Amino acid sequence: MNPSNLIIRFAYWLDTSPHYAALKKSSYNWLINPRSRRRAWFDAGMIVMILLSVFLLIYQAHHELNAYADMFERVVFLALIVEYLLRMWLASASRKILIEHFEHSQLVGMHFQLAPALWAVIKSKLAYMVKPVAILDLLAIMPSYRPLGFLRLFLLFRLLKLFRYARSLSAFGKVVVEKRFELFTLSIFVGAVVLISSTAVYLFEAGVPGARIVTPLDAVYWAVITVTTVGYGDVTPVTTEGRVVAMVLVFAGIGVVSFATSIVVMAFHEKMRELHDNRVFAEVERLNDVTIVCGFGRIGQVVAQHLADAQESFVIIDRDEAAIQRARRLDYLAVTGDAADSEMLDNLRLGRQATRILCLAHDDVNNVYITLTARQFSRDVLIISRANKQETVRKLIHAGANHVVRPYEVVARMAAEFIGQPVAFDAVHEVVTGSKGIHLEPVPILPGCSLQGSQVGDMDFAARNLLLFGVIRPSSAASPLDPEHFKMEGKHFVFNPRADFQLQANDLLVLIGYDVSLDFFRKQRNQAGLFFRKKTA
Repeated sequence: MNPSNLIIRFAYWLDTSPHYAALKKSSYNWLINPRSRRRAWFDAGMIVMILLSVFLLIYQAHHELNAYADMFERVVFLALIVEYLLRMWLASASRKILIEHFEHSQLVGMHFQLAPALWAVIKSKLAYMVKPVAILDLLAIMPSYRPLGFLRLFLLFRLLKLFRYARSLSAFGKVVVEKRFELFTLSIFVGAVVLISSTAVYLFEAGVPGARIVTPLDAVYWAVITVTTVGYGDVTPVTTEGRVVAMVLVFAGIGVVSFATSIVVMAFHEKMRELHDNRVFAEVERLNDVTIVCGFGRIGQVVAQHLADAQESFVIIDRDEAAIQRARRLDYLAVTGDAADSEMLDNLRLGRQATRILCLAHDDVNNVYITLTARQFSRDVLIISRANKQETVRKLIHAGANHVVRPYEVVARMAAEFIGQPVAFDAVHEVVTGSKGIHLEPVPILPGCSLQGSQVGDMDFAARNLLLFGVIRPSSAASPLDPEHFKMEGKHFVFNPRADFQLQANDLLVLIGYDVSLDFFRKQRNQAGLFFRKKTA
């Protein structure tokens, strides 16, 4: 078998190997993934190691190091080399390049040539090696190479390498890269101002008795110090013309500093939001059974409060930055963005860690788009959507919503039903809002529970300050003998069941009561006889 076939077979083996994929994913999480906790630990360790190595290299300038210090420097040297090679390995998938060239040659009926494929692999690696961060990584290794003492001058690059590991320093570097056009424009303006002012002050000051600006370099030094508003005062003009130039340059310097500050502040504002969003994404990735709340308006705030009270995991999305700031002040996980954006939902792990999504935007059209996008991720995701108009309900159902809620219609029906019955209305209001600690909560009858097979009339809810509002039963377990009920999706709801209504496993008791009573019922429901009426002799 020729070398070409061996290399291609090896590439296919790597492409299908789960161990190789797991190794590469683990390396990615350690070195690159911004939302990985492993990378946070790795970055912290590298920062400590680099700072210690820099201290030892500086200390070595006038002191002798012991064997332990030499061993530590070798460990740092090896760690930096391994990191550099791993990053080069992760930069491109060599096996995929080889397979792509091989399959392309098979597709067009040509003989596979190994040399062009290997050259493509080499070019992909060289493309990484010429990147500024890769060059910085390589230069940071050089101070450890003892035979060439002058390479100790590259110690500065090891300090600059901290930009890679410290998130805030890394953000500053990204700001410089992203705003390079604005900064380049500013640099041209500053260069022109320095050139003009230094030339003018040199012409006015050179040759004047007592002048401190004697050479062109003195003029350039004075112009740079003045335009940056530093003003050491060691070099100052003595002529009237030179002082006029200085005054003009001071005002120009104020403009330069203001312009540069505005660029950096705006860029950092954008970058800080991105960093905060990445932190939220990482937090969601570590949770389970997360609810995504789309919209933090009046309804979204109430839902979020109830989820927080129930200690449920949830995250909020809203396009309004002010709404997100309100959510963050309440210590909620929140990101600014469009919930209809598939990339945003993917970052929030919809269909994986996130199993439910609540579409609570005030715009029906937006809720329809969110529902469509969410349903594309998973057929099992629970989608509950808000509808303000009747004609939107059918659209949301077709888009994939499991349940549609019309809050304004519910409020209107409640008001119409309870006109003239203020006491009943106040009672329902207390249950819905929970303003006095009264809640309506479904409690399941678990298989094997002591309540299974019992009748409603045998249970003394009143003794526990509870009220049975109704029973929800799966349609598959329903019986023709069941009393009149309301049909739900896959379920039947029996309102205020009769005393002879018999409970079954997987029934949901819809109970009204105080938090303490409901919590006691959930914890003690398996104790036989605890909730049954006491028989009198």
